[in-house]
Amino acid sequence: MAKVTYIENDGTEHTVEVQNGLTLMEAAVKQGIPGIDGDCGGACACATCMVYVPEEWQGKLPEIETMEETMLDFCERREDNSRLSCQIVASDAIDGIRVQMPESQH
Repeated sequence: MAKVTYIENDGTEHTVEVQNGLTLMEAAVKQGIPGIDGDCGGACACATCMVYVPEEWQGKLPEIETMEETMLDFCERREDNSRLSCQIVASDAIDGIRVQMPESQH
């Protein structure tokens, strides 16, 4: 299990334990965390689950694939550290990760 903290744009934090193998989007939706909608159900087709990943965690995540890159290109608040939480799979390697949601997702 990985402990994941989702931080809303206003600073409100939600820390949950996520079973290894689940995506951060799936866990957020199941826990009712505001700001992670996952409208496409995790198909990497909507970008309603974008998060900002701190630099110290980026090297522990897989590289961004073409489909995710394309979806992120459509995000108005994209930053260099933007990722789609539907593409981040929980594992022991990311235990303790903290991700922030953009202002547009609340």
